[in-house]
Amino acid sequence: MSGEHHPEWVIDPETPSVARMYDYYLGGKDNFAADRAAADQVVAAMPNVLEFTRANRALLSRAVTMMAARGVRQFLDIGSGLPTQENVHEVAQRAAPGSRVIYVDNDPIVLAHARALLADNPLTTVVQADLREPETILGHPEVKVRIDFTQPVGLLLLAILHFIPDEERPAEIVARLRAPLAPGSYLAISHGHRGEVTQDVEDQVRSAYGRTGAGDIIPRGAAEVTAFFAGTELVGPGLVQVADWRADAEPFRSDMSRPGFLAAVGRVV
Repeated sequence: MSGEHHPEWVIDPETPSVARMYDYYLGGKDNFAADRAAADQVVAAMPNVLEFTRANRALLSRAVTMMAARGVRQFLDIGSGLPTQENVHEVAQRAAPGSRVIYVDNDPIVLAHARALLADNPLTTVVQADLREPETILGHPEVKVRIDFTQPVGLLLLAILHFIPDEERPAEIVARLRAPLAPGSYLAISHGHRGEVTQDVEDQVRSAYGRTGAGDIIPRGAAEVTAFFAGTELVGPGLVQVADWRADAEPFRSDMSRPGFLAAVGRVV
């Protein structure tokens, strides 16, 4: 861990946090009443949110394991959320000891928990930055010291891009993050997918997330999510429902009528 100066953090227990809601979905304890109330509203409207949130966590483990098996030894996880079981550094360093991992988040509780967890891990750190500012992330001193962009990098953007509205150009943000990655790097994305749900369900979900500091949630279709992978070749089954992704699966078409997360991993070419 570095000795960098950290600005004063303000933790507001009355305002729901996306990271703390996610922690609640996973059965964690790092959440407040406001987080649980917002999350319960989502669960009431869309009960399978618990299923695909846990599937998203399993995707992380499978994708990182695959990247490590293919020679990736440095990982950048943006919008990492609260530490839980099978974090990126645990998966990567178990598969390939010596792997370097940087977590990026802008939530004060995430930063505090991650720094405490990683205090004795010299290969892993966390930096405070926002996905909307890719140059700030790429230019951060910890990133510049720990990531060698002439070598393959595993870039993870899991369950984060659906908080970026179209007017903030999410595809451009992804392209700017991908630009310095060496060939042989990998990009993993999971993204909220509306599926065939009623307008009332969508309104309830968006209302709950609208109370968070992250703002509204923007579900996107398969074509829109696929566009984020420009400059890469999709591996495994391609873009599928998150629970269906396996590194060794043949290409197939998931049931896109189900709401949840779509997921894919692309190899930078």
